[in-house]
Amino acid sequence: MTRGRFPEGREPRVGVVVPSLNGRDLLEGALSSLDRQRFQDFETIVVDNGSTDGSVEYLSARWPRVRVFALAKNVGFAAAVNRGIEASGGEFVALLNNDTEVDTDWLGQLVAALDRYPDAGSATGKILDFEDRERIGAAGDGMTWYGMPFSRGHGELDIGQFDEPEWIFGATGGGSLYRRSALNSIGLLDEDFFAYLEDVDWAFRAQLAGLRCRYVPSAVMFHIRAATTSKLGELGRFLHERNSIALVLKNYPAVALLKSLPKLGFKALEVMTTAAFDGSLQLVARAWVAGLVAMPRTLRKRRAVQASRRVDRRYLDTIVSADYPGPSTLKQIPQRVISRLRHLFSSSGQ
Repeated sequence: MTRGRFPEGREPRVGVVVPSLNGRDLLEGALSSLDRQRFQDFETIVVDNGSTDGSVEYLSARWPRVRVFALAKNVGFAAAVNRGIEASGGEFVALLNNDTEVDTDWLGQLVAALDRYPDAGSATGKILDFEDRERIGAAGDGMTWYGMPFSRGHGELDIGQFDEPEWIFGATGGGSLYRRSALNSIGLLDEDFFAYLEDVDWAFRAQLAGLRCRYVPSAVMFHIRAATTSKLGELGRFLHERNSIALVLKNYPAVALLKSLPKLGFKALEVMTTAAFDGSLQLVARAWVAGLVAMPRTLRKRRAVQASRRVDRRYLDTIVSADYPGPSTLKQIPQRVISRLRHLFSSSGQ
């Protein structure tokens, strides 16, 4: 991970990109855990996204051999990551959030997986809660035909239910490994997303192009919940709702999009009625308007994405779920929407 470790002209196999915005207090844990990796054929690039907390000065003093790519302002998670990917070298690119710590075998296990499966475009491991290390944060990403991504196993106790390697929908941008040839083939993260769902969008594009994702449970990392996302406040909710529109429009094949319209409609109704209850209806409406305004640009991107598709609907049905896993399934959306509408109408009549 250090400058000067590799002979001149020799690139490390992996470039580890760590985007950071006002994360000085978090970087010590993330960088120290990278320093302890058994697999050592990598360099680390911290992309500072316009921090005002002295992060760049801290990195210069404490981690002088870590490369720092300092941006003048916050350009968003997706753009910051892309600048790091472009600045890095090597066969693979690892993305790692600053609010994480990784096990000593994390990177080596992910590299071994991509070495073993040349048709895989990415690999991701098991994320555990930093404070409660018996609880799962994510065992890779899933996707549903309701337009709703999810973190597999989120909140569950880790009792071995995700201990088998397998093919899954996608890798989280907060801690995964990507094959550089895959990034070159289908493109980097969509910078129009700014933040939120850009990793799910990339995973969908990769799957459509026939580049699979390998889940590697032996690659373990720990995530401090909401250490970064809590700083965004309402902006995070706005971006999530806005980007959900682009995620579906860009990536759903035409037949799948038509068949999914009822599910997408019920999901939109649930979002709207939930927003009416929690007072965020105006925010959600602004997000949807922004998504619709961007539709011409999104549809231009869709043409390129669908033109590169190499898989059929049968394959997609093996990795995109018909329903959300867990006790509260998306099949219950119609009942929840009807119940909330009744409550809203009865309240307005009082």
